[in-house]
Amino acid sequence: MISRIATAIEFPNLHIKINSLPKSFSVFGFEISFYGVIIAVGMLLGIMLVLYEAKKTGQNYNTYIDLAIFVIIVGVVCARLYYVIFRWDYYGNHFGEIINIRGGGLAIYGGVIGAVVTVIIFCKVKKLHFGRVADTAILGLLVGQIIGRWGNFVNREAYGVATGNGNPFAMRLFSGEDYVQVHPTFLYESLWNLVLLILILIFRRKKAFQGEVFIWYLGGYGLGRFFIEGIRSDQLLLPWGWPVSQVLSALLVVGAIVAEIIIRKKHKVEN
Repeated sequence: MISRIATAIEFPNLHIKINSLPKSFSVFGFEISFYGVIIAVGMLLGIMLVLYEAKKTGQNYNTYIDLAIFVIIVGVVCARLYYVIFRWDYYGNHFGEIINIRGGGLAIYGGVIGAVVTVIIFCKVKKLHFGRVADTAILGLLVGQIIGRWGNFVNREAYGVATGNGNPFAMRLFSGEDYVQVHPTFLYESLWNLVLLILILIFRRKKAFQGEVFIWYLGGYGLGRFFIEGIRSDQLLLPWGWPVSQVLSALLVVGAIVAEIIIRKKHKVEN
């Protein structure tokens, strides 16, 4: 049974209108959120792509099954912690809500940080080359991000500031007969990540060193997120008022460029 909590969403310039978009559905009296289902589907498809890439490149795909278990658990926990830390003005007074993730509240940057740290530790323990593992695993992360952003859509969150009728992707969120017309930033990020994934799949065989694909991801994702974050209406802010994800995105872009130049130069010298 579909939950009765449903609202209308419209993309007028694309001639798309969903008159009733519920956030959850019920199975034998148990409420299941579409957000959670979408996140789970993204994770599953991401793992499938990673296993395919591992097999294709002659790696032990069982290694990535083990890695996926740790990355998913740590990634979700860190994504929640990141969100809670920068929303402490609310959660500091509502401790019981900290573990309630069914309604959203996962920050992708927290998940990415947790995932990277997990891969580093995993590779050290298993004596694996971090660059090679990261280049493979990053494909799954991108798939998860592409699909996972649609969880924000059903939750009516992660959208941007108001936009005019000239925006072909303008999205209207209805409350009764009234509505607000905003930038669908969840859609922008999903499409950006899709383009990034396609480019990586096309050019990954031309990488000069192990770990370069991972650097491409950091720079590419950071670049897109920097501009998208600038029009978000629900930014997580640093104490002095700057959007934390926009600052982090800028650092990622600069860091990726510097790393690319230094490591490529070192690679040429060694060869």
